[in-house]
Amino acid sequence: MNAGLDKFLHYMPVPPLEPELQKVGEAFMSVKWLMPLVAVIEILGGLLFIIPRTRALGAIVILPVLTGIIVHNAVYMPQGLIVAGILLLIHLWVVVDNIEKYKILLTPDK
Repeated sequence: MNAGLDKFLHYMPVPPLEPELQKVGEAFMSVKWLMPLVAVIEILGGLLFIIPRTRALGAIVILPVLTGIIVHNAVYMPQGLIVAGILLLIHLWVVVDNIEKYKILLTPDK
């Protein structure tokens, strides 16, 4: 939720970026609807994730964003993989904990 809110409110300082990473950021910002969409998904997914009853849905909603975070850190900022890895482990724990709720999505209709 924090990252999504920061995309709207810009309250966290941005560290100096390497030129290649700055170009990537500019490319993302050139698509006007992309960052607001990611921000809304981060906020919505985070809200669903913190409410026990909707945690399984929140895990599904936030999965594409978390995948992007992992790939981005692996390619551009390997030092961020520790935090991204911790987030991934928490996410996997929630998925495994709610596996029964997902089984209905994976079983074919009879």
